[in-house]
Amino acid sequence: MASSKLMKVIYVALFLLYIDAAISLSLVSSMVAFLHGRGGQPFEVRQDLNGSSFNLPGEPAHLLTDHGHTTNGAGGTGIVLVWFGGVLALWLEHRSRAKYGKSSPFYYLWALITILSWLLTLTALIYTFVLTNRHSNQRILMSLAASYSPRPYPWESWTPENWYTEVNKLPLVHAGDHDTLRKKLRLMRGWRYNLIPFMILGFILMALVVVELLRFRKSRSRKEEQQPFGQPYGAAVSKHESAHLVA
Repeated sequence: MASSKLMKVIYVALFLLYIDAAISLSLVSSMVAFLHGRGGQPFEVRQDLNGSSFNLPGEPAHLLTDHGHTTNGAGGTGIVLVWFGGVLALWLEHRSRAKYGKSSPFYYLWALITILSWLLTLTALIYTFVLTNRHSNQRILMSLAASYSPRPYPWESWTPENWYTEVNKLPLVHAGDHDTLRKKLRLMRGWRYNLIPFMILGFILMALVVVELLRFRKSRSRKEEQQPFGQPYGAAVSKHESAHLVA
């Protein structure tokens, strides 16, 4: 692939990663807002056919949220360091190649950031799916929940997705609670599965950035070997090589 085409692909991959990171942040933020809002309030559960009910606290005693923080960190890194840092790194790289015939030190740093960002996203992906699957077979015991009401449900640890999935299976008194939970559960599953394209885009961007960096270093070394002794390389950089970033 020609270098100019490779740089164009880097720009596209960077933009797509930015969009996906923004989606990830918005979905996780929606879950957090729900936990601090309606999700943290009691749900009235019908206990028997006689009409008696009890209030189930909106959150269990042991709610797991670290995977959400990890995902939030991956999304924030993707926007702040990879996207904004990438825009600056690519501009400095173009300037450095055009003026000095070499890569900018900031481009090397940004290449390292793309690697670390991808590793963080991969960690969030694995952590979230493993944690969710590990707690997927848990059930809320009605008798235990009723006996502990209005205290939080004490048995086992729960991810928000696992907990509200089981709450939605209970005979809630208010039908609107079921509608609310179904909508929020779609968002929770959405940010979990969104980690898959997020990770793939991060890997593609990381690979393209590293390949372009290695390609330019190899091209520069080859041109240096071809220069007459004593002539600075920067003065002889071809216009095609220095201008391909804006092609």
